[in-house]
Amino acid sequence: MDGLFEHHLRNLSASPHPPWLPLANVLNLRHTVPVKSITFHPKALAFIRAQSPAIKQEVGEALRDVQKGISLGLPLSKPMSTVATGTHELRVRNPTTAVRVFYFVKLADTIMVFHGFQKKTQKTPAQEITVGQQRLQEVLHGHV
Repeated sequence: MDGLFEHHLRNLSASPHPPWLPLANVLNLRHTVPVKSITFHPKALAFIRAQSPAIKQEVGEALRDVQKGISLGLPLSKPMSTVATGTHELRVRNPTTAVRVFYFVKLADTIMVFHGFQKKTQKTPAQEITVGQQRLQEVLHGHV
């Protein structure tokens, strides 16, 4: 029987590429990693939404990676133990703006994004660290 399937098999065998190549990127659903949920402090979310489309996209992509369990590392992210153990500073910049977003990763199933600000100096200002500490406590204790 010379049906469409047999025709396809003949074409695959004539191809210089192995027939399994198109299946190389198929996701194995039995081995997927659970994605953590993400919770935003309302002021952090408002700050992110107020940024340029390029900054928002980069922040969103980085946070999605964190949700998947990917450790970002420098230069995109660095630990901020001065805020709290388990806090990281997401570092995003374009030619005109440097943005920082604090997020907390120590909970089993949730990433907490709790503070964002524009960076204007080399060192993170003490006021931003203090605000970050206050907002982290607010989201951890459900006071927002």
